[in-house]
Amino acid sequence: MAWAWPGLALAVLLAGCNNSPYPQGAEKENTLYIAFQERSPRYLDPTASYTAPETVYAYQIYEPPYGYHYLKRPYELIPRAAEAVVLPYYLDAAGRRLPQDAPAEKIAQSVYELQIRPGLKYSPHPAFAADAQGRLLYHSLSRAELGNKRSPWDFAQQGTRELLAEDYVYALKRQATPRVEAPLFALFSEHVLGLKEYGRLIQAENAKLLKGLAESAGDKPFLDFRRWPLAGAESVGKYGLRIRIKGKYPQWRYWLSSTFLAPVPWEVDAFYAQQGMTENGLSWNQWPVGTGPYMMREYSQDRRHVMVRNPNYRVDTYPCEGSPGDAEAGLLKDCGKRLPFIDKIVATSVKEVVPIKEMFKQGYLDLPEMERADWGVDFMVDKNDSTEVSRHFDERGYKFPMMVDITNWYLGFNWLDPVLGRGDTPEQQRRNRALRQALSIAIDWEEGYGRIFRHKGGDAAHGPVPPGVFGSRENQLGQPGAHNPVTHKLVDGKLRRRSIEEARALMVEAGYPEGRDARTGKPLVLNFDFMRTITPETKAENDWMVKQFAKLGVQLEVRATDYNQFQEKVLKGKHQVFWWGWFADYPDAENFLFLLYGPNSKSRHEGENTANYQNPEFDRRYRQLQTLEDGPEKQQLLDEMLSILREDAPWAFGYWSYSGSAFQSWLYNGKPGVVVRDPARYLRLDPAERAAKIAQWNRPLWWPLGVLLVGVAAVVWGTRRSFQKRELALAPGYAPGLSAEKTGGA
Repeated sequence: MAWAWPGLALAVLLAGCNNSPYPQGAEKENTLYIAFQERSPRYLDPTASYTAPETVYAYQIYEPPYGYHYLKRPYELIPRAAEAVVLPYYLDAAGRRLPQDAPAEKIAQSVYELQIRPGLKYSPHPAFAADAQGRLLYHSLSRAELGNKRSPWDFAQQGTRELLAEDYVYALKRQATPRVEAPLFALFSEHVLGLKEYGRLIQAENAKLLKGLAESAGDKPFLDFRRWPLAGAESVGKYGLRIRIKGKYPQWRYWLSSTFLAPVPWEVDAFYAQQGMTENGLSWNQWPVGTGPYMMREYSQDRRHVMVRNPNYRVDTYPCEGSPGDAEAGLLKDCGKRLPFIDKIVATSVKEVVPIKEMFKQGYLDLPEMERADWGVDFMVDKNDSTEVSRHFDERGYKFPMMVDITNWYLGFNWLDPVLGRGDTPEQQRRNRALRQALSIAIDWEEGYGRIFRHKGGDAAHGPVPPGVFGSRENQLGQPGAHNPVTHKLVDGKLRRRSIEEARALMVEAGYPEGRDARTGKPLVLNFDFMRTITPETKAENDWMVKQFAKLGVQLEVRATDYNQFQEKVLKGKHQVFWWGWFADYPDAENFLFLLYGPNSKSRHEGENTANYQNPEFDRRYRQLQTLEDGPEKQQLLDEMLSILREDAPWAFGYWSYSGSAFQSWLYNGKPGVVVRDPARYLRLDPAERAAKIAQWNRPLWWPLGVLLVGVAAVVWGTRRSFQKRELALAPGYAPGLSAEKTGGA
């Protein structure tokens, strides 16, 4: 037995040579492996889900009427659950039909008539399970019957049903719910006929249902939107969907591609409203239900999420046309093949950038994160900084497709804040505006995200509308309105950021010379509400931002939280200076300018105007913008709006980030695109190639083990030799051949 323990140690060491974070053999399965850095998504409820980390799941599970062509740029709408993308027809105030080119002022309603594809089925779910008589099995559960079930898969029976047009009507009505945050209700209620009035009705009906219940009660009686009709949405037969929009609003077609217009079956809504469901983590936010290509199979809070194929998914095929260069890049080889290609998607929590990069380089992530468009940029910086790294990346076949996309990052100022916001008096408004302008000059985006943080880099922005979108003046140097005159000026035909001396003059105007209050002498301290917990990567960026404010003597205190806590803070209006970004919902200037529209205020109306900015002149022009097609009139209006925003400076406009994805060589059909939120169904992987390369890239180094074994053998040999020597040693005074008597023994 003395020799058994080295063999056991060797077995343990050999077992430890597998450094894969997944079960043995997982790399051979048709499973896509990705990471996520933040906590689990706060909302997967289609009425509330809006942020980029949530789209990873929501757009693979839900099917809005429309989507975007996966390959075509500029982006092009395509039908998803609808049979076709349609143009609205127009009615005047008397209900008479108008020609398609009717002037906006004569249009009282825009009517969208959609036909939903027949035969679409929801993914399996107990909310649809019924007996032979059609009675739903799990809609009258007691708390005891629910027991400790924490997943839809804990129920004995699952069911499904066909998607109907009335499910979209229900979804639009549900935008008026007071039960969850509905970030688009303010916007939708301005356009959908009767939705604003419907919201007031639902508020009153909800109050009746909740009478006598504690406000914090987790279980609330089912709020059944089928009971109350909505003038602006109705089903016409089983598959006809009619939506009535007030006046002319061309951008509505884009919202038909969002999860806010994904179908909501009343059965699932009622199922999740039952007693004990919230406590058991059974809700839309953990277990969404849709007709899309995937469904949630595993939800482990802040650890792991697994989506698998929806067995009821419709016949769907890979596109056969795309943009110039797509065929040469191999992006059309799967033309006409049935989707999706991948069986399972596993998202694992990895909190920091460095471990994610290492897992990708080892082959344990097929792409780092699905929703992030900067991983390719990050890897390309690494590649370009070293010949050795460049050769290594090329040998492994990593793919980093790059493009300029419609997304932005900026620093925002909360308009409700007394120091940085609008101000209550004309004098305070003037001072606060000067402070915001001074800070906007001081933040040197060209230095930070042009030269230092190149892995997240981009071009300095001069407004909120990105290049590539109609109406943007970015990258048009020399043209009227091409640069922000508050922060930059032209010198010898070149753009230069205004000097710190000019910014300091504005600080004096604001009442803070050298960063101190002119009246009290106290230093100006501002709070930077950062939307992530601090990691080594984000600390460097935050330290840089602190230095930008310090140029003016301003002390910037970083208040970092995780993303969910940040959302709570801005909802309550408790933020001051904040870092934020926007991935376009659709390729129109209105989708960026609505982030600054007053009635869309985050803290007042739960909209997406996180700065809570409000200017009557801007708002008036915004409402006019919503009726215009691309053309000279729209361009002039956009120029006027941009001038207002530059002067008010509710944002330090930040930068336009470069977009680039990172894909392994065995992952095919990868193409970046921030507007395309449902890429998973198009991706195809080769598990055999992955398994072979992972084995090759992660071969254990045997020589350290050999050295260790030699060392172990030497120790064992030395121990055994010492033991034998001790066993054979003579006792003191003992001589061979002498009796006990002669030696003095007993």
